[in-house]
Amino acid sequence: MSAFYTLAIFLIASADWAVIGACLALAVAVVLFIFYIQPDASDLAPHRTKLDQLLEKRDTIYDNLRDLRFEYRSGKYSEGDFEAMKMALENEAALVLAEIDQVTDAQVRRPRGTRPADGSAR
Repeated sequence: MSAFYTLAIFLIASADWAVIGACLALAVAVVLFIFYIQPDASDLAPHRTKLDQLLEKRDTIYDNLRDLRFEYRSGKYSEGDFEAMKMALENEAALVLAEIDQVTDAQVRRPRGTRPADGSAR
């Protein structure tokens, strides 16, 4: 009978060590996750809509036009180079503005069959 008790105590002790080992392994995994695994930068960046991207592009083109005019006035570019670059930037701006119009028209367009708010179309 004493061999049975010895075996039972040994099994209980080894089960305790297994639980302690599992807890230590979990603690190590948590520490590694917290201190060594860095999140991807794209996960932290806010997601921008198509309209946000177009507005930013428009602003960049306007800034480039303003800088181009300043540099032309300071004598950095000849008149021919200035006109060529200005036309390229203005054409790009026109394309971006057209895209902005398309995006904003798609957002404000009402579905067909809706009635006006005043109720006059009865």
